[in-house]
Amino acid sequence: MAPSSPQVVNRIAFVLKGYPRLSETFIAQEIFALERCGLEILIVSLRHPTDRTAHPVHQLIRSALLYLPEYLYQEPRRVWRGWLRSRRRSGYHTALRAWLADLHRDPTPNRIRRFGQALVLAAELPKNVNHLHAHFLHTPASVARYAALITGLKWTVSAHAKDIWTVPEWEKRIKLAQARWVVTCTEAGRSHLASLAPRRNTVALCYHGLDLERFPAAPPRSNGGDGGDPEHPVILLSVGRLVAKKGYEDLLAALALLPPVLEWRFVHIGGGALGTALMRQAERLGLTHKIEWRGALPQPDVLAGYRQADLFVLASKIAKDGDRDGLPNVLIEAQSQRLACVATYVSGIPELIERGVTGLLVPPDEPVGLAQAMSALIRDPARRAALGAAGERRVRSNFAMKSGIDVLAGRFGLLSADRQALSLLNVSQPLRYTHRLGQDAVFQSTGSPLREGLVSQQSRK
Repeated sequence: MAPSSPQVVNRIAFVLKGYPRLSETFIAQEIFALERCGLEILIVSLRHPTDRTAHPVHQLIRSALLYLPEYLYQEPRRVWRGWLRSRRRSGYHTALRAWLADLHRDPTPNRIRRFGQALVLAAELPKNVNHLHAHFLHTPASVARYAALITGLKWTVSAHAKDIWTVPEWEKRIKLAQARWVVTCTEAGRSHLASLAPRRNTVALCYHGLDLERFPAAPPRSNGGDGGDPEHPVILLSVGRLVAKKGYEDLLAALALLPPVLEWRFVHIGGGALGTALMRQAERLGLTHKIEWRGALPQPDVLAGYRQADLFVLASKIAKDGDRDGLPNVLIEAQSQRLACVATYVSGIPELIERGVTGLLVPPDEPVGLAQAMSALIRDPARRAALGAAGERRVRSNFAMKSGIDVLAGRFGLLSADRQALSLLNVSQPLRYTHRLGQDAVFQSTGSPLREGLVSQQSRK
């Protein structure tokens, strides 16, 4: 069957690296929307959650949840049972040969863990699951691929950012040849992957888009200050993980270059491994008194942050290991709130922001240029308002969630999203979770999946 042909799916397993995650709202949004289109989903997570809270959309998702062993040594009996069951499957030796070939090229503990997780997944997969779909081309796609070889199921993948640019070329070629189809969220990523695929139409562009019900138009926004009033500083906002590819080191350097006469305050939302180092950098630059680090926040608080800010800034760059953004959803969210944006020429960002029309773009790794762009917009509230209004029009016209969901619904043989209500709002009462964790525990709550306990019981297979 041609890669673009739809496949009717009874139940699909979505293989994710971790769930739920505050930084992957777009995945949760997609799962919920596909549920509303009629797709029955099993969420398979390779890792347990680490965030202390969750977004409202996570509480609306009905899908069962299967956690695989995060590390094989933690659940040896479960891994052993997975191997005993999987080795009886007709595809086991094909999967074993594929894994050994990969292990020869990549002799790492992570590669071993992927195969162990695939053994457990293949053994514990409910019989009514007839398709595997991985989010991210690296680890989740490896687990999905090995499990698919064992079980004989078809598998597909959504590629995003880091996974596209840090996976070795040999591995990308193999996965692109074996996956039924691939979607990715930027034209930059699509063209790169298509150049490696044996069939160029294997890879399709599918923007995540924005659920406009969760991001309704912002209330009327004042033009804000021009940086000349100490009582009303211009509020600069950035939302993103504190990791190298987000360029926060460059952003702090650019803030230090802003003219001393300008009155501004910088707010950051998000967590990440570089938090301590960046706070120390801010202290060395004498910026601590002008910066508010809010940490990772749930969606409603992020939305409030957009509406309180005057200018959004994201200094994305290509990290030393090749990691980079795709099309950061935070830029789409910010523009939906009529917030002017300054960003960089990286990956899919120019696919969203039209330079000088819906925002300003500067080269990555150039704090001087970034400082000049921020300074110009701090001083010019009328231009900020014009850019913000143009950005909102573009997002609401071209980057609504529905288009991307229609693409996926068609791929899975479902009705168009036109036939379903995709709003994440107006849910009259909490939904009840029944999440499977391995073979021995069922998770049940009527609220956030991060706040309730585990109820041990016999596995229902």
